[in-house]
Amino acid sequence: MDQTGLIIALALCGYLLGAVPFGVVISKVMGLADPRTVGSKNVGFTNVLRVSGKKAGILTLIGDMGKGWVMGFAATHLLQNEWAVLVVTLAPFLGHLFSPFLGFKGGKGVATALGSILGVAPLIGLLLLLAWIGAVALWRYSSGGALTAFGLFPIIAALMRPNVTFVSFSILVTGLIVVKHKGNIERLWKGTESKMGQGRPG
Repeated sequence: MDQTGLIIALALCGYLLGAVPFGVVISKVMGLADPRTVGSKNVGFTNVLRVSGKKAGILTLIGDMGKGWVMGFAATHLLQNEWAVLVVTLAPFLGHLFSPFLGFKGGKGVATALGSILGVAPLIGLLLLLAWIGAVALWRYSSGGALTAFGLFPIIAALMRPNVTFVSFSILVTGLIVVKHKGNIERLWKGTESKMGQGRPG
């Protein structure tokens, strides 16, 4: 298979893998409530953790991060051009945001984006993960942690991997994360955002 065919195949595989809603799958396997019907109705780690407990939440986090990491790692080792690597790395993130299995809706993409970045740029991904954990530990807002980490992403990218392709990738990912967190930003501004460990919403 030539490089063009490989890029297309990997991007398609990444999109479909990213589209798998692990929060829904794990909840169904464990006999728990469908996260689309309870809490914030989001399929990601935070809502699953809040409404179904730590085990389901952690498994969802591992699944969502893992699908991003697998494609970022594979792209890094199978492709030569950085733009091609980043196209494939972006695919699972887009699949998670716009899943055909969920009517082209999905989660907010934080865990999958972090996994993808860890796969393609481990040190940058680790710094973002630490920023997310630190911000959540400080303020106890999962959304605040995500926005802090990805707000730093373009800056870290510009400092540690200063080329147009990667910085553009960081800006695109950050922009989509911010758009997906529009409601959270409004609630943070109003002081009505739920904190981690605050309990299950009705």
